[in-house]
Amino acid sequence: MPLGRTSDAPAKAENIRQLRFDTHQRPFLVLFELTRACDLACRHCRAEAVPERDPAELSTAEVQAVLDDLASLGPPRPVVVFTGGDPLQRSDLEALVEHASGSGLTVAVSPAGTPRATRARLAALCEAGASVVSFSLDGGSRQAHDSFRRVDGSFGWTLAGCRAAKELGLRLQVNTTVCAETVGELPAVSRLVAELGASLWSVFFLVPTGRGRSLQGISAGQTEDVLAFLYELAAFVPLKTTEAPAFRRLVMFGSERGTGHQPGALYHELHLRLEGAWPGRGERAGSLPRAGVVAERPSGRRPPLAVGDGRGVVFVSHLGDVQPSGFLPLVAGNVREAPLSVIYSGSPLLRSLREPSLLKGRCGRCELKELCGGSRAQAFVRTGDPLGEDPTCSYEPAALAPRAVVGE
Repeated sequence: MPLGRTSDAPAKAENIRQLRFDTHQRPFLVLFELTRACDLACRHCRAEAVPERDPAELSTAEVQAVLDDLASLGPPRPVVVFTGGDPLQRSDLEALVEHASGSGLTVAVSPAGTPRATRARLAALCEAGASVVSFSLDGGSRQAHDSFRRVDGSFGWTLAGCRAAKELGLRLQVNTTVCAETVGELPAVSRLVAELGASLWSVFFLVPTGRGRSLQGISAGQTEDVLAFLYELAAFVPLKTTEAPAFRRLVMFGSERGTGHQPGALYHELHLRLEGAWPGRGERAGSLPRAGVVAERPSGRRPPLAVGDGRGVVFVSHLGDVQPSGFLPLVAGNVREAPLSVIYSGSPLLRSLREPSLLKGRCGRCELKELCGGSRAQAFVRTGDPLGEDPTCSYEPAALAPRAVVGE
């Protein structure tokens, strides 16, 4: 077990960021898939992106109508992320960003790492009102990243896009997918995230949907190893997890008490790789974490939001289908038939996902179901039940009973 002091005091509310509105009534984050067209052929792509745009995509006017509906909710308004495929495939992207930002919505754009992500295009998005861009890096080297994205040159285009975004004053987010093939790349990617000056590193845990069905995920125990490693690294690199809400448990209670898990081989391997990925690390980043030494809530660690699939987060497909997330392919309605705000607040599917008392298995018994609730996408794709237990989490409910302090 990692050494270090731990506290048996109750979790503090300030460890979790609180929203200023009721997620039963309105979303906090709207992921808007503008197209499935993309020049990449990524091995994990949940959208199974294709080279050409679908003629049935939502039109400019239809997208604007959805944005107007969201803006009508009043402040604080949802954050809108234009994604794909590659949203840069749409020539009206800048007009949509301008419409959204002009309506008071915070806008982020998630371009693919292709030659389309030019400095000029990013500058136009910035001018139109985008405040954040996110690029994906799934390896710390050209070979590792390009083999996962299945297009030679993507690594270089991605780094160039990240650097241009920073120079233009856009906030930069880096996304990384964790699966059996990429998990060993996390230390090297962490160095790139720091060197690029990213505001946030979003670590996505593979949900086997779309082309991702052909990839191998990591086990529940290995997931705890990765979460413990990320918790320690988060003191130095700002990060969050996607489709692994159990990370909130560690933020609340610390990696020793919060994991209830003996660190395994993967945890130690990641720390060993971190040593090699950050040569001269004392000069570059102060003192990065060492295996078995846990920092006590350093100021760099970012408190997470207690939101998830259908609970504060909602996804709109390029055809207008409304889903709890892009990784949970159940349809709650379509924006061509009803306003998104009405679908979000009234859909029986989405309402059920916002009710922790309906969760089943270990998630239903868990004392942290209000805070975490498990990944509903992981539960559905792996068990067929969106309210079932999250099989990627190994935590046993009630394991957070006070324990003796170790390492004193």
